[in-house]
Amino acid sequence: MAREVKIITTEDGSHSLFVPELNETYHSFHGAYRESVHVFMLYGLEAWYVRNPDKFPIRIFEVGFGTGLNAWLSLVWAEQYKVPVLYHSIEPFPLEKEVYSQLNYTEVDTSIYHYAPYFKILHEAHWNEGGIMSEYFNMKKDKTTLEEAVLYHADVVFFDAFAPSKQPELWTKDMLAKVVETMNPGAVFVTYCAQGQLKRNLKELGLEVETLPGPPGKKEMTRAWRL
Repeated sequence: MAREVKIITTEDGSHSLFVPELNETYHSFHGAYRESVHVFMLYGLEAWYVRNPDKFPIRIFEVGFGTGLNAWLSLVWAEQYKVPVLYHSIEPFPLEKEVYSQLNYTEVDTSIYHYAPYFKILHEAHWNEGGIMSEYFNMKKDKTTLEEAVLYHADVVFFDAFAPSKQPELWTKDMLAKVVETMNPGAVFVTYCAQGQLKRNLKELGLEVETLPGPPGKKEMTRAWRL
């Protein structure tokens, strides 16, 4: 069953979705596209690659496929760097075609517009089945919750769930432990959230936690490494 959502435009011109049921948006009002690039690409995937330039394929796990923005940006990154990426994402409420077909992410940066067709490919890929999306990008997206998901080992974790105040069950120490247990040595965990309890939980789970500058409109974000 699909969740009711409304398309909104954020401050950088890119779309996001508002969920009336939760009174929450999928991304920052200050810029959905900029938030994903800053948190997940720059401080997540790119940061891991700088430390591990010769290790591939890169295994990415994402909590919250959502609009598909992080997956699409990761595909673009993989194709540009010519580095194989295995992407696993979970999402209990997939978007309907009438919603994702209207999202404008492929129009934000004209320098990568030629990758636009892949956005549709990612959304149309069958749920619960792995497959080749492009030369360097394989993806499996599972229609499930984090509680019920079967996880694989990961080098990079995009923890992009709704805020702890909206979905507290996803931010418990037990749920975080489930994710951390699958992180390979040297893996990185990134999220837009900078909550103190989150950072304490990650430290107690053995990760090296960093508080970094947040994306536009947000003072801080969290990154944690498994040593």
